Amino acid sequence: MTITCWSGKPLNTTVTLLFYFYRIQFYNSYNMIKKFLPAVILLSILSSCAEQHKKENKDHPKLVIGIVVDQMRYDYLYKYAKKYGKGGFKRLMNEGFSFDDAQYNYVPTYTGPGHTAIYTGATPSMDGIVANDWFDKGLGKMVYCVQDDSVKTVGSPSKEGQMSPRRELVSTIGDALKLSDGGKSMVIGISEKDRASILPAGHRANAAYWLDDSTGNFITSTYYMQSLPDWATKFNNEQRAKAYLSKPWYALLSLKSYTESMPDDNPYEKPFKTESAPIFPHNLPVLMEKNNGMGLIKGTPFGDDILKDFAIETIKNDSLGKHDATDMLTISFSSTDYVGHQFGTESIELEDTYIRLDRDLDTLLTFIEKYVGKKNVIVFLTADHGAAVNAQYLMDRGVPAGYMDDKALLAKVNQYLNDKYGSELALQYCNQQFYLDDKTIAEKGLNKESIESEVANIAIQTPGVERAIPAYKLDEVNKDMINKKILNGYYPSRSGDVIVNLLPNWLAYAKTGTTHGAPYDYDAHVPLLFWGGEIKHGSSPKEEAITNIAPTISWLLHIPNPDGCLGQPMGEVTK
Repeated sequence: MTITCWSGKPLNTTVTLLFYFYRIQFYNSYNMIKKFLPAVILLSILSSCAEQHKKENKDHPKLVIGIVVDQMRYDYLYKYAKKYGKGGFKRLMNEGFSFDDAQYNYVPTYTGPGHTAIYTGATPSMDGIVANDWFDKGLGKMVYCVQDDSVKTVGSPSKEGQMSPRRELVSTIGDALKLSDGGKSMVIGISEKDRASILPAGHRANAAYWLDDSTGNFITSTYYMQSLPDWATKFNNEQRAKAYLSKPWYALLSLKSYTESMPDDNPYEKPFKTESAPIFPHNLPVLMEKNNGMGLIKGTPFGDDILKDFAIETIKNDSLGKHDATDMLTISFSSTDYVGHQFGTESIELEDTYIRLDRDLDTLLTFIEKYVGKKNVIVFLTADHGAAVNAQYLMDRGVPAGYMDDKALLAKVNQYLNDKYGSELALQYCNQQFYLDDKTIAEKGLNKESIESEVANIAIQTPGVERAIPAYKLDEVNKDMINKKILNGYYPSRSGDVIVNLLPNWLAYAKTGTTHGAPYDYDAHVPLLFWGGEIKHGSSPKEEAITNIAPTISWLLHIPNPDGCLGQPMGEVTK
């Protein structure tokens, strides 16, 4: 027989022997012992359990850090590996655990939905963040996923701080963490982008900070606080963004050494505003003065540099990882996305950005290891989506690809509807979804399902469209991979009435740079690395949904899952 306490752990030997000694030797012999020994045993049991509970709590990680690299394809771990050092991506890979087939299980694959899925374990069908922006039929206009006019900017006179997580309909890991310990944990989100700091941190976060394009400073909103902390104000007063932009962006290495990329001078990249060609060096001081402003830093690797600086200051000044409760910091590096959109997946600019980010990660991880200790921290790194190769680049090399003109498709649909029904019944086409005019349809006594089917039929006849599904038929379609992803990304009151999916490598975008949003591997397959604490070294080739990250962190912390969580813990990650 083994005696256990409430934690399920066996009691220590002394308490166990004391129990048997009482039960066998003295129970029928000594009245005094019969009277008092039960109380002694109970106190010993309680003391033993309390010590074990205290030890278990002490063993819990003191700090969880989630790192998202915006627009990072899985293959970038290896594509640029020869130029990575040992302390950044390779530290996480060589010392931690890699899930080699982490996949997004919904569409569209954008920044807002991606960050939400990572930290809630939910898909847009549950969390409501169906895109970065979507059409609100009630308001009759597009709305932004974190826009909140009821709050004010803190740290700047601009309106870029009028943001909050109120449109996020479920809780995050950070919310679950704070609920589990009565609010003792500190939870903070930081990024160059507002949505990439706000949505991961959740509803009960102590703070979320992001870069203000007008000043180059980190700001927040009155949702979190009424004024910036003194340390953040001091950081902003140092004008680091201006300092980073005071010198040209030269390639870190010689141009001929960027063998994983196209030649610097090519037709598939977009130059900066007022720049004559998208080639090195990029004269940032001149570009900043010529109407690009301080927001220019986001489109350079130095946006990630300043975020790394701010992350270290956040950890130090808020003493993250130094409290009794577990703290959490969410970090999203966004420059990789801006550079990727502008220059594309095959550019020297992007390769240079990742080499520099690798050094930033080295600095950050080295600091974390010294400040908190590797055994006291859990770090995970992933991405909110991938990216497609430039479609024109592919077409020029004989690979099937193309461009979709969204405005032309909407005009084509409305021309048909106007000819047949006397009204342009498609209010909006965004995120590859048509939003129909429910009010006019009802007033005219028309059958909405019939109109949805007609719109889908017109769309499917358009070159580049792989499928078009009326919303009323979503539950009836066969559940192949793409249809499952469409269903997982559909939230009735925020999504459209007809959903369109394009063929692989077809982009609704400019012919330079690239974009993302598709269900295909180039957008859906992302890195997923865990490091620190009890994380073992190894890898798994098994497909894992991105929604499995949140329940894995909750499992490691012994806390409840976020309330909308649909994923499962990935048990292979621990020793």
